[in-house]
Amino acid sequence: MTSRTKSTAKRGPGVGTSIELFTGGGGLALAMHEAGFRHLLAVELERRACGTLRANGAVDYEDGSPLPKSLADRWPLRQGDVREVSFDRWSDEVDVVAGGVPCQPWSLGGAHKGFDDPRNLWPELFRCVRETRPRAIVAENVKGLLRPSFKPYYEYILRELSAPFEQRVDGEDWHDHDKRLVKALRANDAHLTERYDVKYKLVNAANYGVPQMRWRVFVVAFRKDLGLADWQFPEATHSELALQHAQDSGEYFEEHGISMRDELLPEVLPVHDSKPRWRTLRDATRDLPEPVGDYVEHPDWLHHVGWPGARQYPGHTPNDLDRPAKTVKAGVHGVPGGESVVRLDDGSIRYMTVRETARVMTFPDSWRLDGPRGEQMRQLGNAVPVQLGRVMADSVAKALKQATGEKA
Repeated sequence: MTSRTKSTAKRGPGVGTSIELFTGGGGLALAMHEAGFRHLLAVELERRACGTLRANGAVDYEDGSPLPKSLADRWPLRQGDVREVSFDRWSDEVDVVAGGVPCQPWSLGGAHKGFDDPRNLWPELFRCVRETRPRAIVAENVKGLLRPSFKPYYEYILRELSAPFEQRVDGEDWHDHDKRLVKALRANDAHLTERYDVKYKLVNAANYGVPQMRWRVFVVAFRKDLGLADWQFPEATHSELALQHAQDSGEYFEEHGISMRDELLPEVLPVHDSKPRWRTLRDATRDLPEPVGDYVEHPDWLHHVGWPGARQYPGHTPNDLDRPAKTVKAGVHGVPGGESVVRLDDGSIRYMTVRETARVMTFPDSWRLDGPRGEQMRQLGNAVPVQLGRVMADSVAKALKQATGEKA
């Protein structure tokens, strides 16, 4: 894989094994790998995303090929529809099933079809769980999953994850299946290896060291026989208040060699919370030079290409260098301004380059994205920020080690 990947190869087989579903451009997969999980399979449908995974070392999976033995081995990639993949081969070989379940059915910017959307692939995650019986599950999705109109179905998702072997039968309405799940969970008579302790949390990536305001829902489940019902999500590591204090004292502006900006600060600041400060867009891109020109890649920086036509609209203001970036989105949603535009110190605006956007998503600079700019940006907008995924993956790895008596 990348040079960063090579640095973990000395850890041998790693902390466990994983199957990556809906792998996309590889954000969560890279995070799981860096946490020490050895990928047995990565599944992805989109051609360009598969190109990205191959460009960073993945290799096409062939039926009957030996399983990877160490973190140095390439990720086996299956390009195609997850609904056509049988996971029986990996039964009882998998520690974690992980994936960012496609967000279009639930996104605030989408058509809001939810469970009626054919792109609702939660059922495929449940099928993978039934066929592989992993010790843990890590799933990520957009904030829209918590929309009040979707609450009944979301609660159904959590119950189905708690009892994935109470399988929905052909032709059964999900409401009827949900009633069966409620009854089965109340009975509490299933084998512990067929039940999971499930927890979810809405998190802001900025609170975990990502230079971006990005709200996402994480769902983490541990098989009940592991005794991890008390596991809790990692606490926030960074804070907005700490950034405000650093800017109020002038420390932040002195660090960057720029003038203070009083308009960023509230009139009254609470006492410092002792956390590290939120990372800003300026923090993430401070060592990057300006693009050398439109459609021209910088000779020293991969994917650092200028792009013309940046404008701003009401409600689509540019990113501020001295705040975390806005949420990176998979599409421009009809306007060429806002989330992918930055206001520079001289007051001018321009599009962020793909490299700058990848920095905001905390991908390493060596991570090569396949396709034209639009496809590269779409992959980034659909990804899990690597740093956020790493925080979750590390916590899951620590819990699994504790459950098996290993040193965390």
